[in-house]
Amino acid sequence: MSAIKSEPFILNIGPQHPSTHGVFRVRVSVDGEQIVDAEMVMGYLHRSMEKLAEERTYTQNIPFTDRTDYLSSMSNNLGYCLAVEKLAGIGVPARGDAIRVIMAEFQRLASHCMAVGAFANDTGAWQTPVMWSFRERENILDLFEMTSGARLTCNYMRIGGVAFDLPKDFVPAAQKILDSLPKFIDEIDELLSGNEIFLVRTKNVGVVSPELAANASLSGPMLRGSGIAWDIRKADPYCGYEKYDFEIPIGYRGDSFDRFSVRLEEMRQSVKIIRQALAGLPGGPHSTQVPLALRPPKGEAYARVEGPRGELGYYLVSDEGPSPYRFHIRPPSFINLSALREMTVGGTVADAIVVLGSIDIVVGEIDR
Repeated sequence: MSAIKSEPFILNIGPQHPSTHGVFRVRVSVDGEQIVDAEMVMGYLHRSMEKLAEERTYTQNIPFTDRTDYLSSMSNNLGYCLAVEKLAGIGVPARGDAIRVIMAEFQRLASHCMAVGAFANDTGAWQTPVMWSFRERENILDLFEMTSGARLTCNYMRIGGVAFDLPKDFVPAAQKILDSLPKFIDEIDELLSGNEIFLVRTKNVGVVSPELAANASLSGPMLRGSGIAWDIRKADPYCGYEKYDFEIPIGYRGDSFDRFSVRLEEMRQSVKIIRQALAGLPGGPHSTQVPLALRPPKGEAYARVEGPRGELGYYLVSDEGPSPYRFHIRPPSFINLSALREMTVGGTVADAIVVLGSIDIVVGEIDR
């Protein structure tokens, strides 16, 4: 009697599916429950942002950067402004740099709150972790609203510094949040890191070896979760990060659990950095005066920051006009997603949901 032969079945995860965290599609070939192949289909959110940016002035492009990774608009504003400043040779006052660090680290905290809470949901956890995470994130967004007038797309950074100085109520409100965050991080750690179901769903799932992480140019928690201690804030400091005392957390297995643990520890380090920045907040101007119709000299510049998802870079080319001749973004979500096939093949469909959640993608910066 001949053995029963099965044929692979094509299953679409997305483009409208809660686990994709956006309009993103994965076509997986399954043999029973096991994934034998995976193909990413992207572009549903593409809006030619990089080309549109070449028709607008350097300052007008700042709000565009908010709408790439809309969960970390401060970081995107900062990366772009650093590139323009490098291109035009513009300096930033010490107070402006300190405020940028404070906002960038609060943005990392807010983004990681979303990442950790949504990831817990993806593993099948109850609603408690995501509700706790969103509560803390809302407190941080209150700070952003107090300072910039917006909660999500803040449009706060400016070429030469920041748009507004910190309001008088900012420091006490920030200190109150910094006092409550460590308890929240410890509670999430205690709630999930010792949970048997969470451990089964995440340990040895979506393993990325150090070799694969380096060869695929992964960055952020994806890279550090695989044991490589690379952080732009240490390797290529900007905004005075070399003055702050903080550590680079790493994982040792490169699995989904390690990426979760790295994000939790990064939150602790961000709290540490913000405390130092607030304690040493200098006086003086918060921004350098820059011409409204800025025309940088001919040349090119690339600036990068350590965003919540990894290396976020902006490449600009100037032809001495009021708009960039070339505008290009190096988005961490797009690069980190390149390892999805290797992370999912051989696992189950349920594992693929966990793996995708552990990457922490934002589709707006994948498609642009």
